[in-house]
Amino acid sequence: MRFLRTFFAVGKKDFLICIQTIIVILGEKARFMIHITQFGAICAFFIDNVDKLYKKVQDLFMITGAIINALAILAGGGIGLLLKSRINKKITDGILKAMGLCVCIIGISGALGGDITLMITSLALGVLSGEVMRLDDRLNSFGMFLQKKFGKNDENSTFAQGFVSATLLYCVGAMAIVGSLDSGLRGDQSIIIAKSLIDAATSIALAASLGIGVLFSAAIVFIYQGSIEIFASALQNVFTYELITQITAVGGVMILGIGVNLTLGEQKIKVANLLPGFLFAIGYYYVGAAK
Repeated sequence: MRFLRTFFAVGKKDFLICIQTIIVILGEKARFMIHITQFGAICAFFIDNVDKLYKKVQDLFMITGAIINALAILAGGGIGLLLKSRINKKITDGILKAMGLCVCIIGISGALGGDITLMITSLALGVLSGEVMRLDDRLNSFGMFLQKKFGKNDENSTFAQGFVSATLLYCVGAMAIVGSLDSGLRGDQSIIIAKSLIDAATSIALAASLGIGVLFSAAIVFIYQGSIEIFASALQNVFTYELITQITAVGGVMILGIGVNLTLGEQKIKVANLLPGFLFAIGYYYVGAAK
């Protein structure tokens, strides 16, 4: 009798252990099935959106030129900042004035190839619109905002001047448009690489004189040139060779203004207010072509 009680007691205990083991196994399987279901949902989502992901990756490769140019500006600006801490203010001022004179020559050479009537009309209407919209003041205000966030907040800081001067200098030239179109349409970065080398050298001189604000212009260059690359197929019929020649001439005058400001060390000419001149140049060109 005692033996039977012992046997049934032990059997009952083993039976409970078996039941618990089965429950644990089933629970593990249930959790595994949940993980399988979640993994399947992730795979289904990826498959459904693979075209969108591919297009985003493709768009990223379409703006290779903009990435190269932005990185070149950052690299050149970084070298300039290292030099800035090792040379005195007289030398940096001399570098800035020399760079200003070189920029003036570049601007003059670009301005000589355009239609003088188109140039004068476009710039006159452009500066009128720019003054009304206060573009230069707004661009400088944005530069001051960046200065407060990332630079030294003092009256003698050249952060905003460096940002504005570099942004205009890198964006108003014809190489930015032509190079971006070639990069977006044919994947040819030769013009952009040449521009990047020029911009990198310019960034060294500007950053050594005007400081870290020059590096922030890389973001504007990336957005501006990247947009042209992405929409290159739509813009190629708009920016004909003849139109680019006229835009180069108008931009040359703006570059000349930047050079004068750099040479004098002050913002005597509000170059940003001239930017609407590009739009008027395009309008003037197509109105003339339609006649």
